[in-house]
Amino acid sequence: MLPPNQKLRPSFKILSAYTGLESIDAVLDVPRAKRLLWLEILFNDRLDLQLWAQHPEVQAAYTKACRWYTTYRSLIHSIVPGNPLPQGFGTVDHREYRTFAEALRFVAH
Repeated sequence: MLPPNQKLRPSFKILSAYTGLESIDAVLDVPRAKRLLWLEILFNDRLDLQLWAQHPEVQAAYTKACRWYTTYRSLIHSIVPGNPLPQGFGTVDHREYRTFAEALRFVAH
């Protein structure tokens, strides 16, 4: 159990490097970090967001990560092994492919 003055902090791979933030509460307060949350969910299979699962922005990021995972599953697993995400229905916005590719390259190293 955590001491009362210490918040639970998920271990980020992407968000801490790209934004310098270390807590989900901080991420949810910064618009740029919120826009990158889906990438953290997509590439970090050790990320535990159970405490924030009901938060609308976390749900939206999770849904988006599932859609991208479904679309690029083979590519992702060929570069970064990890646990699969559930199948996501819908389309991905291909204007975000460059951001996706940059994050994938980052976690591959």
